[in-house]
Amino acid sequence: MLYPSILSADFSKLDFQLEALENAGFSTIHCDVMDGHFVPNLTFGAPVLSCLQTTLKMDIHLMVREPEKFADQFKHLPLDCITFHIESTTNSHRFAQYLKSFGCKVGVSLNPGTHENTIEHLLPVVDLVLVMTVNPGFGGQSFIEPQLKKIEAISKMIKNSKKEIILQVDGGITEKTLPLVKNAGANCFVAGSYVFEAFKHNDYHERLISKRKIFEE
Repeated sequence: MLYPSILSADFSKLDFQLEALENAGFSTIHCDVMDGHFVPNLTFGAPVLSCLQTTLKMDIHLMVREPEKFADQFKHLPLDCITFHIESTTNSHRFAQYLKSFGCKVGVSLNPGTHENTIEHLLPVVDLVLVMTVNPGFGGQSFIEPQLKKIEAISKMIKNSKKEIILQVDGGITEKTLPLVKNAGANCFVAGSYVFEAFKHNDYHERLISKRKIFEE
């Protein structure tokens, strides 16, 4: 699965680009919600996302402090999943259980500097684990290769849990890094710059289809 991150989209042409993603066979977009505190950037929130004219599902990534204060704003969006950071809350288990009431998948994410053991206790209550392979806050960063060991470790945790949990990776994902993260055990991929650079070309439709298919092979 490849989820385009709209952080790299051209917001002056967002409706057009979302329609193009739909036409190219994408089903879900990744939406990085940043508060300027948990990460050094400020993006969009639920009011902006609720205005998007699209049939695409939304994979909401809450990069915010105290996500419990913001979560309810997103419950009426066309959610595929809503993911919070293990570093951002002291009540992670209770919060994950609450998010289940939204009727979507629930994910937990961890930053490059956070040890994988911090999320092991949440495996019984989450549907997705998101490993950040860049330091969150800005798009277009380079892949941090030492994170492959973390992906491998979490993949083993998931297998031992005997539960179907998606292992998602976000940060510096391209055709070159795809084999690395796949071999480490990831099965869901977030990419921004890699996907949206297709719109720089007249044959963007064919390029989008090609990029999607590469990640489905």
